[in-house]
Amino acid sequence: MSTREQIRSPRRALPFWLSLGMVPLAVLGATAGGWTIALMPIYGWTMVTVLDAFLGLNTDQPDTTTPETDLFWYRLITLIWFPVQFVTIYGMIWWVTHTDHLGTLETLVLFFGVGVISGTVGIVYSHELLHQKNRVERWLGDLLLASVLYSHFRTEHLLVHHLWVGTPRDAVTARYNEGFHRFFLRVLWECPRSAWRAERMKLARAGRPVWHRSNPFWRYGVLQLGALALAFGLGGWIGLGLFVFQAFIAVWQLELTNYVEHYGLTREYKGEGRYEHVLPRHSWNAAHTASNWLLINLQRHSDHHYKPERRFPLLQTYDADEAPQLPLGYPAMTTLAMIPPLWRRRMNPRVRAWRRKYYPHIEDWTPYKNGSTPMPRGSV
Repeated sequence: MSTREQIRSPRRALPFWLSLGMVPLAVLGATAGGWTIALMPIYGWTMVTVLDAFLGLNTDQPDTTTPETDLFWYRLITLIWFPVQFVTIYGMIWWVTHTDHLGTLETLVLFFGVGVISGTVGIVYSHELLHQKNRVERWLGDLLLASVLYSHFRTEHLLVHHLWVGTPRDAVTARYNEGFHRFFLRVLWECPRSAWRAERMKLARAGRPVWHRSNPFWRYGVLQLGALALAFGLGGWIGLGLFVFQAFIAVWQLELTNYVEHYGLTREYKGEGRYEHVLPRHSWNAAHTASNWLLINLQRHSDHHYKPERRFPLLQTYDADEAPQLPLGYPAMTTLAMIPPLWRRRMNPRVRAWRRKYYPHIEDWTPYKNGSTPMPRGSV
């Protein structure tokens, strides 16, 4: 059977539907309570990491010329995810505010799990959808981001991150030796401002004022206000608080992933505000099988930056000679990132080895530290 015929098979697409396993666990936790409320994060982090250990690496290279019509069963999971997530979030809000068998701690742990769903799965799927040209898919991506109150991610990711990854102009490229907690606070402050500046400059180039109706921040605001209003309508102030809590957990999950993806990897500065082109070496990759199923090949990150519009089932993998490799999949590495001393012990030697391998001519890395590389006037 050819590679293209293999891709067309629904059986080959089925593992990428692993995310749906979280939904019945959410229902079980909401109805049964007790220890079952912890099953969602256990499923998303522990079980997937264990499966990675058993299944090993997947280095298959799919046929990149496969037409979209052959990718239906892969695309379908991203297309149906918004209604699945919508019902899960708001169904949980209605349930816990209209029943009394869950205690306060149980409710918080349950919505922590809901945040794991909307962050680990929802934002990853929105990322896939926002990179497509199809208007329906981009709208579904916007709706998913509104459900976690992080709509500016669309602008920041498309107009800033993909242009300036590996440079100080990209807030979500984690600096060498920067702990996650410091990184998290920094990006919460810098990314909305960076996204706003990017849209303002885009409008200015078109001769439009920042308040023009084409500014997507108007859409972002309306969608997010609608999401908040619905949560309040279904569950009052408690429902609103739980909605915001799950959104925070989702954003925390996203930024943990952002932290891991490019930690310490810097594009060479060429002077006068110019950097080398983005190369496979500027992203951390992981070929671990199960976590790539859950995260729809997000860990094939170098190829995503090389071909941002490429559908997830067609993303290529790179070996250690072309791109830096993580020792574990994203679920395990993001857990490690929460403990900065352990993270630095595991990753800093890898960053230093990366520098020696790809940039032996750079002796002084001080100009790249903490974003101090000179910026051209008027930069984003």
